[in-house]
Amino acid sequence: MSDDFDVIVIGGGPVGENAAARTAAGGLRTALVEGERLGGECSYWACMPSKALLRPGHALAAARRVPGVPVGERLDAAQVLKRRNSFTSDWDDAGQVGWAEGAGLTVVRGRGRLVGERQVEVEDVQGGQEGGGGGRRVLTATKAVVVCTGSVPRIPSLPGLSDVPYWTSREATSAQEVPESLVVLGGGVVGVEMAQAWARLGSDVTLVVSGERPLPKFEAFAGDLVADGLREDGIRIVSGVKATGVSTSDGGVSLRLSDDTEVTGRHLLVATGRQPATFDLGVEQFGFTAGQALEVDDTGRVSGVDWLYAAGDVTGRALLTHQGKYAARAVGTAILTDATDPEPWTAPVATADHTAVPQVVFTDPEVAAVGWTEAQAREAGLDIRVIDLDIAVAGSSLHADGYKGKARMIVDERKRTLVGVTFAGPDVAELIHAATIAIVGEVTVDRLWHAVPAYPTISEVWLRLLEAYGL
Repeated sequence: MSDDFDVIVIGGGPVGENAAARTAAGGLRTALVEGERLGGECSYWACMPSKALLRPGHALAAARRVPGVPVGERLDAAQVLKRRNSFTSDWDDAGQVGWAEGAGLTVVRGRGRLVGERQVEVEDVQGGQEGGGGGRRVLTATKAVVVCTGSVPRIPSLPGLSDVPYWTSREATSAQEVPESLVVLGGGVVGVEMAQAWARLGSDVTLVVSGERPLPKFEAFAGDLVADGLREDGIRIVSGVKATGVSTSDGGVSLRLSDDTEVTGRHLLVATGRQPATFDLGVEQFGFTAGQALEVDDTGRVSGVDWLYAAGDVTGRALLTHQGKYAARAVGTAILTDATDPEPWTAPVATADHTAVPQVVFTDPEVAAVGWTEAQAREAGLDIRVIDLDIAVAGSSLHADGYKGKARMIVDERKRTLVGVTFAGPDVAELIHAATIAIVGEVTVDRLWHAVPAYPTISEVWLRLLEAYGL
């Protein structure tokens, strides 16, 4: 196998796959370097398995909200876990490898590390499994190297934590048995999703959050609605406290809190955020710090290095699979443009990476948001008007008895365009793409008035929001 390529992509998750496929489709010889499983975190320990764990509980809850539908009392945990395993292909990446090779990529197994200009050293780890190998080879790129190594859990400096077994998101999404009890430290997306998934499968769950409510980066009403939903599932929420220490306790784990209380469980899930996976990557030689993000422009080019690109979580911009894939496609286009056009690549004036990042929290109720929160818009100095409504339309009442949901629309009054939208309620995820299109397209509210929502759907909330605005 030749060690010379046009493009070398380090990291074979969805982001790396998209960047590599883009350049390969454009005729560039592309190597895709991966030290674990092709398909990455999203396929095996994040997006897909976590949503597979959540969906059965959501389906059961939805059925219970519609009288006349016969439902069982509990989920069949064994079948839920079996189905979850199927979505990860039992953690076998043969299918992903087949796709990559079919797309014209050269798959190189091993950990990639930058060792010089356009040079990547690959350490063999025996077919992508941890702990083995040792052979090394150096690959050279004639045009570009792209870093798509994603992110890793951010583990707090907590006394005693290194001395006890604990879960991160990987163990939480891949466990083969329902834990008898689970303490979740952290009220972000991973924390609330895994708390609800395991509670609905029969675990006794305690969620510890340092703030007033979970999901602090979202609008407050969204966090409050999710907290209500978690409590309805029997989850105990301990808020306004910080963890001060960890110890073993009767075959489990005890978490000491800042109010001098303790919570215990058979397992502890540490869900306190993520950080860019730039450790042991060789970024220091280019002026970057291991564990910190690689600064990029809107084409994905790394600051100060004309041949180095990055996309996805490793840039610190938006730690979301779909946004990373979008950025990866932009990177691929930039590299192809540089390869075929003697004129320097010119970055677009603006990208949706900054203005319209959609995100869904797949709890019950769901949270779907895009653009800025009210606080962010005000901090940016915009002249805004905020429209808040309960989601109470014909479609929501048909969808579920006692449907509870809220919607917020933030309008830039100078441009009369949307800059932020948040929905919280059962099954609101499918509403968010319309909001994303409205923000990316800078569609005025006057024009949105003519986008008539179908009746009777939950989307009719758009009409009510515009009416509340005064149209």
